[in-house]
Amino acid sequence: MQDRKIRVLIAKPGLDGHDRGAKVIAASLRDAGMEVIYAGLRQTPEMIVEAALQEDVDVIGLSILSGAHMTIFPRVLELMREKGLDDVLLTGGGIISDEDIQKLEAMGTGKLFGPGTNTNEIVAYIKDWYKKNRLSKENEEAHS
Repeated sequence: MQDRKIRVLIAKPGLDGHDRGAKVIAASLRDAGMEVIYAGLRQTPEMIVEAALQEDVDVIGLSILSGAHMTIFPRVLELMREKGLDDVLLTGGGIISDEDIQKLEAMGTGKLFGPGTNTNEIVAYIKDWYKKNRLSKENEEAHS
């Protein structure tokens, strides 16, 4: 029972101005039936979490090519927890080493993707996460 579309906020934090990848991902998620809000360039972690809260998103996707992923992802996670967004998926991608991906995922991010990842893989990951974490919870609440 999925009456609403999966809502995804795509954001490009920091000073990196290369957003082609973020736009490709946003279009792919939209084409897969998701509702996508593109926050644009040069977003701060505070701006990203506030937008996620206001837009009532299910997923936050960050595109980071600047090398600041070990600063930005943990800060966004911290703010998400402060704002009670514990049931929102934080995922993303960029130029991130395998070692850093493991550290970030251990901190609580969802799966992180590198350059060249097939967009179908990202769509499938988000749909599967939504089904396991949000849709099943909504169904439980509807039947209680």
